Parts: sequence; C-alpha cells; structure tokens
Amino acid sequence: MNTVRFVSNDKKQFATTLKKNVNDFFKEKNLSTKGNLNMTIKSIVMLTLYFVPFILVLTLSLPVWLFFLFYIIMGIGMAGVGMSVMHDAAHDSLSQKKWLNNLMGKTIYLLGGSVFTWKVQHNIKHHTFTNISGYDEDIANKGLIRLSFHKPLKKMHRFQHIYAFGFYILMTLNKIAVDFKQLFEYNKEGITNQQQREPRSELIKMIVQKVMYLFIFLGLPILFTSYSWWIILFGFLLVNFIAGAIMSIVFQMAHIVEGIEQPLPNEGVIENQWAIHELVTTSNFSKNNQLLSWYIGGLNYQIEHHLFPNICHVHYHKISPIVEKTAKEFGLKYNVTPTFFRALILHIRMLKQLGTQTSANQ
Repeated sequence: MNTVRFVSNDKKQFATTLKKNVNDFFKEKNLSTKGNLNMTIKSIVMLTLYFVPFILVLTLSLPVWLFFLFYIIMGIGMAGVGMSVMHDAAHDSLSQKKWLNNLMGKTIYLLGGSVFTWKVQHNIKHHTFTNISGYDEDIANKGLIRLSFHKPLKKMHRFQHIYAFGFYILMTLNKIAVDFKQLFEYNKEGITNQQQREPRSELIKMIVQKVMYLFIFLGLPILFTSYSWWIILFGFLLVNFIAGAIMSIVFQMAHIVEGIEQPLPNEGVIENQWAIHELVTTSNFSKNNQLLSWYIGGLNYQIEHHLFPNICHVHYHKISPIVEKTAKEFGLKYNVTPTFFRALILHIRMLKQLGTQTSANQ
C-alpha cells in the first residue's frame, strides 16, 4: 500500500503536549480510557432498538402500519448500532476486554458490512490519511458524487448538493456489494496479506456473512410472517434507507464541510505533523447537544475521535476542552460548528463548491 510521510513543522511539540495533557486527565481522575457502565447501557439500548421490533414482527400478527413503524425504529436502531457500538468496538475502545471488542465489532454484520474491509478502509486508510485524495477512500467519488477537489469535475456535479442525499440513503445497501470490490482491491494490493489474512478465506467468509444477513432480514420475514414479499422488501429497504441517511450525513459533516482542508502530498510528503493534519481536516459540531451526541456515538466530537481513536467516545466531551485549549496554545485552529443544522448547511455548501470548483480557493 502506498504511504504518505507527515513532516513536522515548527509546532512539532503539539502532539506530545496534547497526549500528555489528555493522559494526565485520565490519571488524575483515575478513569479508564475505555467504555464504562454508560457504554454498556447504550450498547444494550441500541441493540434492543434494532432487534426487538424485528422479533415482534416475526412473532406477532401486526397491522401493516405497525409493521412499518417497527421497521422505522429498526432503522434508527441500525444506525445507532453502527455509530455507537460497532464503531468503538472496531477501534478497540468499547471495552478493556479484547474478546468483547471483537464480538461487538462483528455487529457490523447486522448492517450488511464486513469487519475486515471496514477496518482497512476506516481504521487504516481514513484515520491515517484523512481527506487526502487517492489515500482516504471516504473522499473517493461515490457514484455521481464528487467529494474531492482533486478528482475530475463533470457538468453533472453542479447539482450534487441537491441529489447527493438520494445516494446517502443507499450507504448500507451499497456496502453489501462494495465490500467485495474493496476486498478484491485489498487482495491485489497485498493489504490482506499484510493484515495476516488469507485472501480466499476472507472471500468465503464474506459470501457466507452476506447470505446470512439477507436470509435473516429478508428470508425469515418471508418464511414466518403473512406479509406479502413486496411489503417485506419495502420494509427491508426502509430500514436501510433510514440507517444509511443518518450515518452518511453524520460522517460527512465531520470532513466534508466548508473550511476543512483537502491537502495533497508533495512527492509523498504532507508538510504537517499528523496530529495537526487531523485538526485541519476535521470538524466538530453541535457539542452542546447531549442527546444527539449520545445517539451518534460522540461522532460530533470528530476531532477528539481522530486524535484519540482508542479512547471510548463516552469520554470525548470531557477531553474536548483539553484538546481545544492545547490547540489554541499552539496557535492552531480548532474547527467546530455550533449546531447540527449549521453543520448540515456547511456540508451542502461544500458539496456545491465541489460540484463547481477545482479548488477550495476559487
């Protein structure tokens, strides 16, 4: 896999100082950096939101309106599992117990995804090379959506700030198929072997996982309920549309918003230390909305997450003032948008720029 070197500038002590300040906080408070009781309760709630409505649909004779209401709740639960449970577990931050992180990381199978491809795409590529075109797959073109100023600009992109949300709802459905494409690419690039995985075994596991996912969430309702197949299919799509929309929008508002940088390496070098690179390519939003933060797994504290991915998100609101203060002491900008809706507007404006410009400075 091609790589990029991050070269320290005159603020090279920032990362060291920040790490010390955050570590000192946990030592002084005698806190673990991993999940706590709140994380356990949240995990149970999210999995309950996803599974209980599904079990009720399978076991009770419900009117169609209640069937769809339960599937709407499932969609909300599905997104919650992805953002609040799977995400932390995949970063080994949900628990101090490795087996529990591994188990909860596998909840991505409940979203139709793959643990292996997620960890390569998200943990390795996105977190290491945030917003760097050609390295961070999160800003690779998504169908008709252009997410990088360094990708070809086409006439159709001028309307992407309008039609992009129609593609966002397809996130989880798209993942069912795209995982295979990613796996083939990782096999070809040698990444699979580098991660000490056997390419053929990973492919077989992926096929089995996808078949089981479709059998459980499509096959079981067809077999054990009296609803027409098209109602069940529509319910399945509804769950995925809701979850896809929620997760896509939340993830996009962290990196694809107006004012966030998309630097390119010069001969394989980014002229910034990695920690500062994360600051300029990432943004927080709606930090004071505790309910939103609880539901989306602290992903509104994206700066803290990128700088400390191995710290559980239940601690982000505590370390955020430390990160912001340290950044300002070094004369660094700490990007934050006060509300969810303001961040959404900045995302739409960024999509519009990306649809009409070849540079953020135009």
